[in-house]
Amino acid sequence: MSIQAEWEPGDPGTSPHRHSGPAFDYVVDGAVRFEQEGEPERVVEAGGTFWEPGGDMIHCQDGSALRDAWTWFIVTMMCAPGKPMLELFSDEELEQRAHLRAPRPTE
Repeated sequence: MSIQAEWEPGDPGTSPHRHSGPAFDYVVDGAVRFEQEGEPERVVEAGGTFWEPGGDMIHCQDGSALRDAWTWFIVTMMCAPGKPMLELFSDEELEQRAHLRAPRPTE
């Protein structure tokens, strides 16, 4: 499946989640603050791409990196048959896996 995701300026995006299969993302306009389990947070600007392997890995954040402009990107995802395309993590699950998250940048 393919979808278009749009965020208003400063939108934090989707809560920590996982996908049933891999997702390939292309940022059309704006900038995405992207982080998945085990990798440091990074910003992907318009024209850039990122991917999520799917399965058990947590996609920690994917919000807008801009406070003054909209961000939108295209997602193409290979969903596992009979499984939801997106599953949110509970606070308990996140706490149990906190040791797998890369150190957070300080502001």
